[in-house]
Formats: sequence, structure tokens, C-alpha cells
Amino acid sequence: MSTIAFDQFALTRIGDFARSLSRLHQAARRYAVDDDQIDREFNAVCQSIWGYTIDDISDDLFSAEDHLFLDTLDEAQARIFAAEQGYDLVDDTGMLTDWWGFCWMILAEKRGLLTPENRAAARAAIEEKYLAAPNVIGVIIGR
Repeated sequence: MSTIAFDQFALTRIGDFARSLSRLHQAARRYAVDDDQIDREFNAVCQSIWGYTIDDISDDLFSAEDHLFLDTLDEAQARIFAAEQGYDLVDDTGMLTDWWGFCWMILAEKRGLLTPENRAAARAAIEEKYLAAPNVIGVIIGR
């Protein structure tokens, strides 16, 4: 039996959560859109689906094999990988622009990295990095 035949109704359609993000990417083709705005919207999608964002996971938590897998991933492989994990990376207009980032989150979920402890460690590392910068006296993080 084929392993690439999936029940499309059993998959979580990330595109359903990413409508605003997709519109933002479409708008960016016509006029300048702030990268921070796109990052915030991407994080909002991740928060809605997984309860975590990319900022909640340190790169160091992934193995060398995981990094190699992500670095060599193309759209076709990403669709298959996501579907095997129960996710769909396609919206009404085609492949999601941020498919690679969503694969990162899917892999983090698969590896069990989406934990409160990992979030706290990643946030502490970000705060430490910012505090080490010259002229920074504090870091305010919205939670």
C-alpha cells in the first residue's frame, strides 16, 4: 500500500490558520512590508497551531541529521513530510510561502521539543543576547 496517499480531511490545514500571513506575503509583492510584521504573523500562526513559536526552540536542540534534513528539504519533500505528520502545507493558491518554517515546527513537535522548559531556555538565551548588546539596559517581552 502506498505511503503517500493521505486522507486530506484528516490533515491539519496550516493554510486555514495562515490566511492573514498569505495575504501579507501577497501584499509584499506590491509594496514594502516590514519583515517584523511577517515574523509576527508567522509566529501568530505557529502559536495558534502548536502553542509555541520558532523563538521557543533553540537550534541546538536539533541533531545534525535534523539540520541536514531541513537544509536539503524541497517543496515536494516538505509536503510529504508534513502529510506524514498530519499537516497540509497548501492553501487555496498553492504551497505556503513559509513552508520551511512550518516544517521546522512540525519536526520540533515530532522530536518532542515543544516543552515549557525548552521555551524558557530559548527565551533566556534571547534575553541574554540582547542584554549583551551595547546600550541595552532591559528587555521587554510580550507573553
